[in-house]
Amino acid sequence: MDILWPVFTMGALSLLFSLGLVFAYKKLKVYEDPKIEQISEFLPQANCGACGYAGCRAFAEAVVKGEAATSGCPVGGEEVTQYIADALGVTAEKVIKKIAWLHCRGTHEAAKNRGSYLGISTCHASHLIGGNKQCSFGCLHFGDCVRACPFDALYMGEEGLPVVKEDKCTACGKCVDACPRNLFELHPASQEIIVFCQSQDRGASSRKMCKNACIACGICSRACPEAIVIENNLAKILDYKKIEPDKIPEIEKCPTNSIGRIHKDKNEG
Repeated sequence: MDILWPVFTMGALSLLFSLGLVFAYKKLKVYEDPKIEQISEFLPQANCGACGYAGCRAFAEAVVKGEAATSGCPVGGEEVTQYIADALGVTAEKVIKKIAWLHCRGTHEAAKNRGSYLGISTCHASHLIGGNKQCSFGCLHFGDCVRACPFDALYMGEEGLPVVKEDKCTACGKCVDACPRNLFELHPASQEIIVFCQSQDRGASSRKMCKNACIACGICSRACPEAIVIENNLAKILDYKKIEPDKIPEIEKCPTNSIGRIHKDKNEG
């Protein structure tokens, strides 16, 4: 009998604790909308952060709660947007396809060197000491953006500048974040004209440093003043939609080709 009392006591305590756990589970259980799992499984699982959340699962939770737009996943595009809208029973938002473009034409041949850089071969490291080019606004040529792209949508071209593979670009924005000189921007795929320069130096100085730099001559802004202005010694497109097709030839009279069509050869052919 002496041994039975401890056994009964332990059994009773085990039963009591078990009942307590069951009660706590039911009382403290957090309900999760099954749509979160449904949407999460359909997402690309890139976990790139382009949606503004920590990963695909976090985005799924946010979109189900109404905290994120159905079109918030740029990697998924229209297909994912439509799927999310159908799952939530709402109207799908319009998806504007965007592509990352480099605002620089400072190739090895065009942009003059100011010295030899022997440090760590990254743009961020080179940027800390001003880079090895005379232009302090141009591309540093070390390819941080290429290494940051999770979709193999960038490669370093023979001229020393990163080249975008349009069919692979998802507008995730990783290249935008990777560039220490903010040379990448996400533009609607339909936008054909951009400014291929970010230099804010005075025209004469810019031209000496890089023959493809904007010299703020004003040809483009005079051709289309309602869409293009000159600010801080640099051409700036205020509204691409206001650029009429018949104005494009005038805009492209730019003496340094620092503004113009992205696909000029394709459009001419």
